[in-house]
Amino acid sequence: MTEAVLRRAREPDRSGVTVRDGVRLAWEVFGDGDTTVLLMPTWSLVHSRVWKAQVAYLARHHRVLTFDGRGCGRSGRPTGAAAYTDGEYAADALAVMDATGTREAVLVALSCGAAYSVHLAADHPDRVLGIFAIAPSCGFAGIHADRDDVSWHDRYEDHDGWRKYNRHYWLEGDYEDFLSFFFARMFSEPHSTKQIEDAIGWGREIDPQTLVDTTAGRIGCDGAVCEPLEPVCARVRCPVTVVHGTDDRIRPHAIGEELARATGGSLVLFEGSGHGPPMRQPVRVNLMIHEFVEQLRPPVRRQTWLPAVRRRKRVLVLSSPIGLGHARRDLAIVEELRKVQPDLEVDWLTQHPVTAVLEAAGERVHPASRWLANESAHIEHEAGEHDLHAFEAIRRMDEVLVNNFMVFEEVVRDDGYDLVVGDEAWDVDHFLHENPELKRFSFAWLTDFVGWLPMPDGGDREAALTADYNAEMLEQRARFARVRDRSVFVGDPEDVVPASFGPGLPRIDEWVRENFDFSGYVSGFDTAALGDRQALRTRLGLDPQAPLCVVTVGGSGVGEPMLRRVLDAVPLVRRREPDLRFLVVAGPRIDPRTLPRRRGASVRGFVPDLHQHLAAADVAVVQGGLTTTMELTAAGRPFVYVPLRHHFEQNIHVRHRLDRYEAGRCLDYADAADPDALAEVVLAELGREVSYRPVATDGAARAAAMLAELV
Repeated sequence: MTEAVLRRAREPDRSGVTVRDGVRLAWEVFGDGDTTVLLMPTWSLVHSRVWKAQVAYLARHHRVLTFDGRGCGRSGRPTGAAAYTDGEYAADALAVMDATGTREAVLVALSCGAAYSVHLAADHPDRVLGIFAIAPSCGFAGIHADRDDVSWHDRYEDHDGWRKYNRHYWLEGDYEDFLSFFFARMFSEPHSTKQIEDAIGWGREIDPQTLVDTTAGRIGCDGAVCEPLEPVCARVRCPVTVVHGTDDRIRPHAIGEELARATGGSLVLFEGSGHGPPMRQPVRVNLMIHEFVEQLRPPVRRQTWLPAVRRRKRVLVLSSPIGLGHARRDLAIVEELRKVQPDLEVDWLTQHPVTAVLEAAGERVHPASRWLANESAHIEHEAGEHDLHAFEAIRRMDEVLVNNFMVFEEVVRDDGYDLVVGDEAWDVDHFLHENPELKRFSFAWLTDFVGWLPMPDGGDREAALTADYNAEMLEQRARFARVRDRSVFVGDPEDVVPASFGPGLPRIDEWVRENFDFSGYVSGFDTAALGDRQALRTRLGLDPQAPLCVVTVGGSGVGEPMLRRVLDAVPLVRRREPDLRFLVVAGPRIDPRTLPRRRGASVRGFVPDLHQHLAAADVAVVQGGLTTTMELTAAGRPFVYVPLRHHFEQNIHVRHRLDRYEAGRCLDYADAADPDALAEVVLAELGREVSYRPVATDGAARAAAMLAELV
């Protein structure tokens, strides 16, 4: 799956194409704020998706305008160097502003876009409110980098290092090798695999000849005229802020210093950063851009005076929407926490389908939850037929995670919480470690697995990527251990997989023992309180005499193919067991009306008390999620579980835990393809006597006691 077809954190409100001098210019508008932020095109090697980590956040506060620069993306590709001078790009920006009804804008630029912005501000001062230039790549005399000693024009026998930055190598040599070299230099920070991968993909969308033309136009070759930038800078009258990384290996930060001096602007140096801060330090960049815009156009603020009163302790719970199990255990923990702190005020920042569970429980969902980009929808978009590359899906969710962290940052900044509980809130944990100065509260991290692990068929690439992600997490924890005030593993030490984080890295089980507290499993219910199974069935409106098979695939839409396979097997099972009834639970994100009807099977949508139905079953067929399988284990019911293919958590972490409890029968999805074979497995498990390891019932209380110490 290419980056281009992935779901965005925010879709444009308007999009269109304007034509200037015969060149198509594709633009998009997001939001409707009073001030427009124009995210300028950069070098044609990347298109406007380079701003994907900025758009959604800025569009909640301002009107955001982007366009693909000539030579890339969905815009036209004129021929010849003269079509790609700084002045042409500046004129394109003006044409897009006119076409979108943009009278004036704040220009935000990266790399070459800084020069385009300077030209636009100098020639049309009434249209530019300010320039925020990041890692400017501008031609100032007397400032050299190691690449300046290498000719872009000459032919070389070898193409080591910056000799890859050469027109002949692009046209006649190894263009792919150049892309890999250039973007590895652009993202000099460790653990930049995703940013490099994205940029290489964008670079493949432009042909080498167009890249030659754009470069020749920028440096004044092949008939193009390159206007000196210093006198243009002298004509800029708007405020300018320049941001440059001290480890920029594309253009040294001396260029940023000179641009700030030449325009009378201010300079901010990012220590240790490379040439792509918008992608590599998105939170810091987003906040700085927003602050810059607000200084130019301060918003109207209303301030209400309130007398000082003793306020209640406030807790914000972040419950992952990827699976409903987080919501069930988080509700159980909060219920126990309220027993310890009766006057606690609890808000939830989360998404559908978790919001459905919370609303049914009478909990208060923070109104800012509507700004969150839906993670479950992204996961469903990534999934195939009972197939989800879970690690890659999370990895490709990067812009969604940035957006959702920015929502969180705004909530905790404005509302003031004493404790934040993040149940596998990957965005918050990661970006708080990246930006520890934003922590203004106690922070507790909950998870039921630790360690990204490769699937066997992922090969060397997946093994290297998972190890790199693990290494980044380990380094973050070593450097900023203070970010988490409590790390809680929802389980026992023996539930942690005895595997390595990767070559040269610690063992997962040993590291978790040293860095986590253990709550035991949190089921959210006591099986003893459910009482007699026949009485339970009666309370649930089920036939107390007929045997029951419950089929469920969790809270996302990923499991629909599995439901269909089980429904295909229903007639075969009932030929042998005609009294057996099937309860098929589609969940909140699968429309039950889309599933086939079978005699003896009822199909329902979201069932808030699903654990009771599972406890009432004679047999169950489920996906490989931890919550459902552990609820069946706690209830002592026989069950078949079918892990999603390529889902490392279900296939490795969950299976390890179920093996420890000696619970369930694992079935590969391929083996469930034959309805007869699936029917045989269900019949074999029906009513089977089981003797699972007992599941602790005090996990929620133990977790709550740990959290109570932080409030």
